[in-house]
Amino acid sequence: MPELKLPFLGHGGDYNPDQWRDRPDILEEDVRLMKLAGCNLMSVGIFAWSALEPREGEYDFGWLGDVLDRLHAAGISVFLATPSGARPAWMSRRYPEVLRVRPDGQRNLHGERHNHCFTSPVYRAFVGRINRALVERFGHHPAVVGWHLSNEYGGECHCALCQQAFRAWLKARYGTLEALNRAWWTGFWSKTYSDWEELHSPSPVGETSIHGLNLAWRRFVTHQTADFMRAEAAPIREVTPELPVTTNLMEIFGGLDYFEFCRDLDFASFDSYPRWGGPDGEWTALCAAFNYDWMRTLKQRPFALMESTPSQVNWHDVCKLKKPGMHLLSSLQAVAHGADTVQYFQWRKSRGAAEKFHGAVVDHVGHEHTRTFREVQSVSGALAKLDDVRGAMPEVRAALLFDTQNRWALEDCQGPRRDMGYLETVLEHYRALRRHGVALDVIDETCDFERYHLVAAPMLYMLRPGVAERLEAFVRRGGTLVCSCRTGCVDEDDLCFLGDFPGPLRQTLGLWVEETDALYDGEANGIRMNDGRSYTCRALCDRIHPETAETLGVYTADFYAGEPCVTRNGLGEGAAYYIATRPDAEFLDDFYTGIADRAGLECPLRGLPVGVGAMARGGLLFVMNFTGRAVRASLPEGVDVLAGRRTGGETELPVNGVLAIRPGR
Repeated sequence: MPELKLPFLGHGGDYNPDQWRDRPDILEEDVRLMKLAGCNLMSVGIFAWSALEPREGEYDFGWLGDVLDRLHAAGISVFLATPSGARPAWMSRRYPEVLRVRPDGQRNLHGERHNHCFTSPVYRAFVGRINRALVERFGHHPAVVGWHLSNEYGGECHCALCQQAFRAWLKARYGTLEALNRAWWTGFWSKTYSDWEELHSPSPVGETSIHGLNLAWRRFVTHQTADFMRAEAAPIREVTPELPVTTNLMEIFGGLDYFEFCRDLDFASFDSYPRWGGPDGEWTALCAAFNYDWMRTLKQRPFALMESTPSQVNWHDVCKLKKPGMHLLSSLQAVAHGADTVQYFQWRKSRGAAEKFHGAVVDHVGHEHTRTFREVQSVSGALAKLDDVRGAMPEVRAALLFDTQNRWALEDCQGPRRDMGYLETVLEHYRALRRHGVALDVIDETCDFERYHLVAAPMLYMLRPGVAERLEAFVRRGGTLVCSCRTGCVDEDDLCFLGDFPGPLRQTLGLWVEETDALYDGEANGIRMNDGRSYTCRALCDRIHPETAETLGVYTADFYAGEPCVTRNGLGEGAAYYIATRPDAEFLDDFYTGIADRAGLECPLRGLPVGVGAMARGGLLFVMNFTGRAVRASLPEGVDVLAGRRTGGETELPVNGVLAIRPGR
């Protein structure tokens, strides 16, 4: 698997010279400004198909060659992009079958982006031809260090070709209609299928109530998108097998199963657009860190921060500017969690269309005399001092299990609450662990558990084959497992386990669940622990029956007051904990304090103020202040390589302050 081999931490962004071909003066000025900003890596050619192939079969690559030559001469490397994210209008007009069909059966008009059928042999042929032409012309250009496939893959098509492909995928998965009908429980509402041709994707004018069908369709969409991506990459891998291939992924995206989708990528890339400047800076920072840990875990390699904004976006409800220092802080947060590049959308603001007011390094004013440009320069200066982290991976001994297929099943389960709050629950557990400085991988059910001391798996509603057995083995050999309400309810086809919940995890957790109460928004219950501490809980309350598990806490209200709600089950050399509800943040903070100690986890700077993050990578300890105010914290002895100053003891961290400490006297 090829690696991204850069002699520096990458710094740059999306560069769209195809939009400025009538302004050679601007193209020349861009190179001067890139060097002045300290940029060394650009993504070029994204959405450039109309400029590369203005008429069918007529390629115009001269302008792109000039751009690559100019960038190389300036010492700037390039991720060369394939243009499949949006096709030219001539293709949609001549070959309307490349356009997507909606769930209601209506075909889209030409427009927007990613409005193409991943199954269409016509579209695949066009993509294959232009990608081969690009790689044969530019694959060995000295500026090109990797390939950027398309842009933010996503969406689905329901055309006849996709229906045929879906049926073929179902045949391969289930083998017989009898097995499919049994797995999907189609006897309910007399939905039994008697012929493969009767199967159709979920549709608002057709079938949406067979949960096995809904789950299978979403798996198929991931499969078909990944298959398209493999076909798109084939000529690139053939001609330039030494160059890595990536594509940019999205924040907490639920449209594709990224662990499955990323198997064919050499490293992950990520587009990050947190709502910096909002009322809860700690939560915003935690969500950003969660995404970075997810991206790093996908390939167990450093990732590329492929897109971020140096100033503001243009699509949030309220598009705040980044306050002074926030751009450096947020960029180095990504580096601390595993990014080997800091890149932006976009280099220069467009003059028109949907993203003309989206943040950029170079604004419409066209020069370097702006606050944003100076903020970008501060990032380049910092990255030059952080070469120790390039290629390094954080040492991680704990994992948070966040499974996209489990998310799909929970979103579709219809009870006991409409909104099960899976994502929010996962993030609440993440916050509690990160507040202690615990470094986390964000894994799914397919990952190896044995490398960790602790696995937190809140709301593991769907258990795929073998997962329960692997979790049991993990606990028996000394691991610590934390589960919560709505665990072990259904199998991989969304069929409920018989024998009650938590299904095949019953022995591991040492209990069974009789029923689950749903609380109204604003309604709460309480938890009283054996040591007398009390907390509140909300949303869901399992009524559980411990078998081999010991009770650590009980409910305080309602008809099940006094019944167990927090348990521990010793098993082999390890232990499995069950939290039968959604507790408040105070409970999770206290709970994971004890768990981290018993699991033998290193927790650097545990005593940091809430909102100050810590992450170790490449021999450096990053300390980051997301509180929005100056705070005091006790820091280890060492040197802050960013400022060149010694650290140690009680120290004031300025607003949006960040340190990269090399510990030691």
